[in-house]
Amino acid sequence: MRLMLLLAAALFLTVVHAQAQVYAPYDGYDEYDGYGLDDPYSPYPPPPEYEPEPGYREPFQERREPSTRVGRGTIVIATREHTLIYTTSAGEQFAYPIAVGREGKQWYGTTRVVSKRLHPEWRPTASMRQKNPRLPAVVKPGPANPLGTRAIYLADGLLRIHGTNDPSSIGTNASSGCFRMYREDVEELYDMIQPGTRVIVQR
Repeated sequence: MRLMLLLAAALFLTVVHAQAQVYAPYDGYDEYDGYGLDDPYSPYPPPPEYEPEPGYREPFQERREPSTRVGRGTIVIATREHTLIYTTSAGEQFAYPIAVGREGKQWYGTTRVVSKRLHPEWRPTASMRQKNPRLPAVVKPGPANPLGTRAIYLADGLLRIHGTNDPSSIGTNASSGCFRMYREDVEELYDMIQPGTRVIVQR
């Protein structure tokens, strides 16, 4: 009797094993969209290497040949031409298309770079939040951040040279006074300049 029970148990285990399924390792974690890292209002800060590509890109405004002579190591912003020109310490010049401030929001003069920030937060001013109460106090780094992936802070007021999440605005008068650049351009300029760099803003 005991032998028959053992044989029956062995047969049952053999059938179960034959019907068992083997599951491959799960690799679908990316279905969770990075657990909110792409959300500018997420409580999770982006990782250091976070550099989201814009989902939509307008055709690039062409870079122009530099049309001004200035001292080396200087940034010149030609407001009417919507162009930023940087002359390196070696005398090489780079000209970039930019967006400038709207009428009544433009500033002219000489200033300097005081700091740089990688993946900056955007903090709307009190007047901006008064005009648009829906604006949050802080917009974290991410695709919805209007400062883009780099910000270069100037000594006068709240002026900045920065990227943008609206590349279609490049070449226009669109900002509240800051200077917007394409992502590739601002990242190149960011790597070349240092705090103390002279900045001349022309009409």
